Formats: sequence, C-alpha cells, structure tokens
Amino acid sequence: MIDAKEFYTVLREIDFGPIEELVKKTLAAGNSAQDILNQGLIGGMSIIGQEFKARELWVPDVLLAARNMQHGIELLKPYFAKEKTGSKGRIVLGTVKGDIHDIGKNLVAIMMTGSGFEVIDLGVDVSVEKFMAAIERHKPQIIGLSALLTTTMLEMGKISAAVKNSPYENKPYVIVGGAPVTESFAQEIGADGYGADAVSGVEVALKLLGQKA
Repeated sequence: MIDAKEFYTVLREIDFGPIEELVKKTLAAGNSAQDILNQGLIGGMSIIGQEFKARELWVPDVLLAARNMQHGIELLKPYFAKEKTGSKGRIVLGTVKGDIHDIGKNLVAIMMTGSGFEVIDLGVDVSVEKFMAAIERHKPQIIGLSALLTTTMLEMGKISAAVKNSPYENKPYVIVGGAPVTESFAQEIGADGYGADAVSGVEVALKLLGQKA
C-alpha cells in the first residue's frame, strides 16, 4: 500500500535525502514505478495542491515540492524503461506572448512529464506563430497555454482560433490555465479544457485523450 500522505511529507523536505529513501523503500517493497508515481508522488502533490488552494501553503512550498517530485521522477526513470511504460501523448506547453512568468507552466511540465506525457516546453513569451510552428513540427495531441497577466490572456484566444482554423487534419486540443484564467474564459475563446492548477491540468489532459491516470 502506497501512502500519499507519506510522500506528501517528504515532498516538503528541503533536501533530496527523504524522497530518495522513500522511493527506494517503496520500490523494494515490490511496488511498480508507475504506481509510485501515480499514488505516491502525484498523490502527495495533489495534497499540496489542495493546501495551496486553501492558502495553507505558499508558492515557495509548492516550488520546493515540485523540485523534490522531479527528483523522485528521475529516480524512477530507469524503472519506467524496464516496465515499458508508453507515452500517454505529446503536449506542447508555453507561456503566451507578452508574458514572461513561468512558475505555473513549469509545474505543469513536471506534472505532465510525471504522468507519462512527452512534453515540449516552448518557454515564455511564445507567439501564435511559434505555437503553430511547434504544432506542425511535433504534432502534439494537446497544447497547453499559460498566462499570469490579464493583458496577455487575449493571446490565448488568438492561439485557440489559429488552431481551430488550421488545415491540420488532427488538430490538437487546447488547454488553458493561469492565475487570471477562468473556466468561463476558456469556454469563451473555444478552448477544449481549463486547468485550475497543475494537478487538474493533468486530469483534463487525460480526460480529453480518454485515458486514466
């Protein structure tokens, strides 16, 4: 039995020692890397996400947990290869043009990677043209758009429209998120999904592709 609360505790530690010890102990107990990821790392991160929403934790706490989670994922990677865990899909991520904030996007990238997605991170201040070029090159199933400024949210609408009007036969789903973004705004611009946080972003992506965590 993998205890998400136990992983939650070590995700909040300031060094890698506790997460390394728990991952190794849980592997030695016969658990698969995928179960440790889903039930342990993501389960623990979900608790942190809930506490962040409730303002019991703050951005530095979440960033620390994300760093520890990334380290845990690195420890599990050799075992994923042995278990032949396939990719759940390809996603292109980026913060839209005019916006240089990347904390939220980086958290999403970590969570998506940990959940089995192949992630292409375009960085910040990404124009419509760069997103469209990435779609043509990488052929993702999903593109994820992030914005922290209300003034840059309009770029999300431009990108969503460009995707919908593109000539590609298999158009990617568009997911949007960020502090000022709402579900009603996502619907207004024709996006396919809205992620209130990194955890829900993964859930939305899996749902759109008809998969389970």
